[in-house]
Amino acid sequence: MTSVDGPTGPSRSGQGTDPTSTGAAPAGTTHTLSDPPPAGPYPHPVAGAGVDGLPPGSWSAGPPVVWQPAEPDRLTRFVLRLHARSPRWAAPLAALGCVAAGMAYALVSDPTTSDPDAAPSCLLKLTTGLDCPGCGGTRALWYLLHADLPAAARHHAVFVFAVPFLAYLFVAWAGRQAFGWRLPELRLSSPVIGGFLAVWMAFSVLRNLPWAPFTALYV
Repeated sequence: MTSVDGPTGPSRSGQGTDPTSTGAAPAGTTHTLSDPPPAGPYPHPVAGAGVDGLPPGSWSAGPPVVWQPAEPDRLTRFVLRLHARSPRWAAPLAALGCVAAGMAYALVSDPTTSDPDAAPSCLLKLTTGLDCPGCGGTRALWYLLHADLPAAARHHAVFVFAVPFLAYLFVAWAGRQAFGWRLPELRLSSPVIGGFLAVWMAFSVLRNLPWAPFTALYV
């Protein structure tokens, strides 16, 4: 009579392996479900054995997961090609053109003599009568271009304060991009930017208060 649990058969604890399979572990090696995964996957799965064709109680390493980046659309590819082929002075020149266009509009339109509801007008001021955070900026720019600093500050003091910093940031960036200049960097930390925005918001609220001396800030 032959014993069911022979030396080559599986043990009652499920620790044995099938010696007839080509993908079996080496002789004398046992695995349990609590053991860590083996060093590599079994190259020759056994039909009918365990999950995914592996011996019972073994682990499958599986194929490596490779992340595939999404293909850019046509507009993105066009912008990337245009950026790669454009000379380094193209971006500063385009930005300078936008700034020059804004200055030209301020000079031609003369906002100091136009009606409050003349187009284009501030929608908030037109509907509520309140000064928005940017109200007076175009007039302040017009006075700055005419070297009238007190009148410019009267219409938008925060804008006048920020203009020198914005101008230096633009010159430093444009000089580095177009000519390779290495001007000292103006580092603006997050607390500094947050403080400036807080002052700007406070100024926008104070200029709308109907009591003196805040009424002098209304434009």
